[in-house]
Amino acid sequence: MYINPKIERFNENVLSKYNIYNSVFITLPFDSIDNTGVMLPLFTDVCESGFKKQQTPKEIMEFFSDKYLNSNSEKDKLDLMFRFIQYIERQIVLFDAVEDAAFSTVNNMEGRGSLRDIKEKTDAKGKQEELIEFFKTFNVRTVLTAHPTQFYPGAVLGIINDLTEAIRGNNLLRIKQLLAQLGKTPFIKNEKPNPFDEAVSLIWYLENVFYPTSSDMIHYLQKNVYPGHTVDNPIVKLGFWPGGDRDGNPFVTTEITLKVADRLRTSILKCYYMEIRKLKRKLTFFNVDVLVAELENKLYRSVFYSQGDIYITLEEFKAQLNKIRQIVIEQHQSLYLDDLEALIISVNLFGFHFATLDIRQNSRIHDAVFKDVFDYYQKNDPAVFPANYYELSEADKFEVLSNAKGKLESKDFEEEMTRATIESIQAIKVIQVNNGEEGANRYIISNNESALNVMETLAMIHLTDWEKPTVDVIPLFESVDDLLDAHNIMEKLYTNPMYAGHLKSRGNIQTIMLGFSDGTKDGGYLMANWSIYQAKEALTAISRKYNVEVIFFDGRGGPPARGGGKTHKFYASLGPNIENKEIQITVQGQTISSNFGTLDSCRYNLENLLSAGVTNQVFNKNKNIFAPEDKVVMDKLSRLGYEKYLNFKNHDKFIPYLEQMSTLKYYAKTNIGSRPSKRSKSAQLDFKDLRAIPFVGSWSQLKQNVPGFYGVGAALKHYEEAGEWDKVQALYDNSMFFRTLLENSMMSLAKSFFPLTAYMKNDPEFGEFWQMIYDEFLDTKRLLLKIAGHTELMENYPDGKASIEIRERIVLPLLTIQQYALLRINELNKAEVVDDALVKIYEKIVMRSLFGNTNASRNSA
Repeated sequence: MYINPKIERFNENVLSKYNIYNSVFITLPFDSIDNTGVMLPLFTDVCESGFKKQQTPKEIMEFFSDKYLNSNSEKDKLDLMFRFIQYIERQIVLFDAVEDAAFSTVNNMEGRGSLRDIKEKTDAKGKQEELIEFFKTFNVRTVLTAHPTQFYPGAVLGIINDLTEAIRGNNLLRIKQLLAQLGKTPFIKNEKPNPFDEAVSLIWYLENVFYPTSSDMIHYLQKNVYPGHTVDNPIVKLGFWPGGDRDGNPFVTTEITLKVADRLRTSILKCYYMEIRKLKRKLTFFNVDVLVAELENKLYRSVFYSQGDIYITLEEFKAQLNKIRQIVIEQHQSLYLDDLEALIISVNLFGFHFATLDIRQNSRIHDAVFKDVFDYYQKNDPAVFPANYYELSEADKFEVLSNAKGKLESKDFEEEMTRATIESIQAIKVIQVNNGEEGANRYIISNNESALNVMETLAMIHLTDWEKPTVDVIPLFESVDDLLDAHNIMEKLYTNPMYAGHLKSRGNIQTIMLGFSDGTKDGGYLMANWSIYQAKEALTAISRKYNVEVIFFDGRGGPPARGGGKTHKFYASLGPNIENKEIQITVQGQTISSNFGTLDSCRYNLENLLSAGVTNQVFNKNKNIFAPEDKVVMDKLSRLGYEKYLNFKNHDKFIPYLEQMSTLKYYAKTNIGSRPSKRSKSAQLDFKDLRAIPFVGSWSQLKQNVPGFYGVGAALKHYEEAGEWDKVQALYDNSMFFRTLLENSMMSLAKSFFPLTAYMKNDPEFGEFWQMIYDEFLDTKRLLLKIAGHTELMENYPDGKASIEIRERIVLPLLTIQQYALLRINELNKAEVVDDALVKIYEKIVMRSLFGNTNASRNSA
């Protein structure tokens, strides 16, 4: 059967449907003035033609209001802008829902990267035994975080879900009803969510998407790869940060941590209870029905009648299910065995924990907490730490820390952060008792700069009367310098007898986290990605030297500037010099809803990650090795890019430009997440304290996407001007890693739109700075097209390109309104008498447009 090319499937199932439903949508009246839907397409046309004529956002806005508004008063203009924002926000939701509904049609669910594809390739190449061995140890762990990169409230997410179903069924009446509901549902949260609210909203995805998808995938493997055997290795694991991630979030308390863990346990038991109820209707046989009813009753009491009491242990639950399985096979001809085994697989995957709650804190906080602990022991038990501890060499400090034992109690301390840190360690113990060890067994140290950071953290864990802790200490390396030194830090730990003993008790497995977001913020796009690649190679070599199995946990965000883009291609390209027994990634914001928000997209993307591991270790086991000459080129490119980015970052207009010309300061004013937008409370903006999300987001709102390309053009241009283009061309042709890196940068360029801010080139303070950015954009675009042999950006991903183009057209009026509002705020603030009330209204416009622009960027994931 002939299948249309992907772009044709996209045009037919996404573009055409969106245009049809949008035409219905813009006829719906949402407020007292019902001509907004008629005016919006006109405004979009005026924006498009205006930017082609090099008009400023202010000129475009004034031209439109002169031509189409009866009254040209400021109030009427403001009313219209708010109504446009109201419509555009909802158009984005409609497009999301249309794309979600068409996902399985546009993407080949059984094609390249699918489990079926893995199975067929394995059979064709005669690698069945290798695949079985691979799946005995390989895992994919998706870790959901609450980082605020999508701003839909829960009610809107529910409408997207219902709208997707209605569009999939072409139910026009229901679609119209939901669009009307959408128009009347508020998009703005009046209060910031607390970390528990964030956890509850993400647990919805665990229950409704990850739970059925993960179980189905393992069930498929069990039937097709392991016929007659059970899959003991979980293969798919889930991680969770809301309620456990304390880094820079003062609102994560011990009470919330425990509350989230309880909610995770209740949620998974509820999933099991619903499965058992379905099975009860099928397993009505003699000797079986009684056992099923008993399980149903115990689960029901544990979920609905419990104040934290559990009426069945995980071991009892598993034993009873296996007993039922045995009887069904021996006495009832394996009737409904498939359904029963699906539940057994789920229980083996998720236990009573559902997802592992990670605890995370910053090393700078630990330094202060440890000093407080040291002072406490100096007063109460001087034998634990010598008085001159802080004057000792690192080796001598290690010796002291290796023997530290105590019974720290949080109540012994006045300092709130010290109490909270000790309580977070004690909370891990409580969660392990209630949810099992997998409930919480990882302590992540962000901004980890030394081996001492890890040793002091492990010593603090020991000091809470926990001699053999069932917890992994995970250093997170983020800056370029820390990534460069990471293998030396780990060697110090591997050769320390106390730490080596701890690792032995944890199966000689060490997880190391690497941060793309802060790496890019610190060192630019090329250097961050290459530093992480090199760090992984060096960490793999040092870990193998000491017989430690290293697992890399990648802190990736949605856009390429934060490690996103085509992530599965990176994992498929790693080669044998980088350990890849487990793919662990953070998933956040719009990446959750776009890549894992529906059963189809979740299955597709999880299977692609599994397939990346198989490709790297089974099919291409000794391929993807960087040739020495390619490494030299990659080294030089990243160094050239780093120098260009560093000069840019150190420019005296860099911080002022972000503060005065972007939406950076507005992130702190939005009710989008529980975390503050920067780490310190000082009024002065310090680059080190700036979080990666507002940083990358602010460039994205400007449609300049600097962190995703700046320095790439300069690095490539050096080779072009030196007459050595053949070297970078060979690297692009030979290295999947480098090719994927540049393809993702192309995505950043495709989502840039410099005519929006072209007026800044005439700004007396920032004109030269804007021009620097634009020149680098032009160089990067020209040279990326040259190296790829393309005439247009992303031409090898026509459906992705088309999706971006539609989204960019939808938000163009929103971007124009935002820039107009920023210009008006600057004008108003320069007036002799500042109209504070009017400034506040324009600030509200900036924030409202910020929401819509970010939500529209979901396909940057």
